[in-house]
Amino acid sequence: MQFALKLPLLGFESVKQMELKKIDDIFMRLESVGEGPSFTLVNPFVLREYSFDIPSSLQALMEINPESNLLIYNIMIIQSPIENSTVNFVAPIIFNTDNQTMAQIIIDNRNDFSIAEPIKNYLKGSENG
Repeated sequence: MQFALKLPLLGFESVKQMELKKIDDIFMRLESVGEGPSFTLVNPFVLREYSFDIPSSLQALMEINPESNLLIYNIMIIQSPIENSTVNFVAPIIFNTDNQTMAQIIIDNRNDFSIAEPIKNYLKGSENG
């Protein structure tokens, strides 16, 4: 499914359209339409308790209402081995599947989220999780 960016992705201001592709129930692939970046995304809700408020200005921009069908994903930096990969919980990407719009926001004033949390902290059976 293709999405129009309502706010630019941080560091990729020229990207206007991206395609979201399902990998499995936890991971997605986000690819620029045409030239540009691609990202591996992870569903944060399967890893941890995760909540934040979507600013009203963004809700208006993306036409979000209480009945909107939203997807929330976080960018994951893949490392080898996979346990060394990190997740950015500070800058989630919000997708409104009703009108195919998306935006990345920065969650301020939250010390329980990090920009590069090791995924091993959330893997079952790991020594840290």
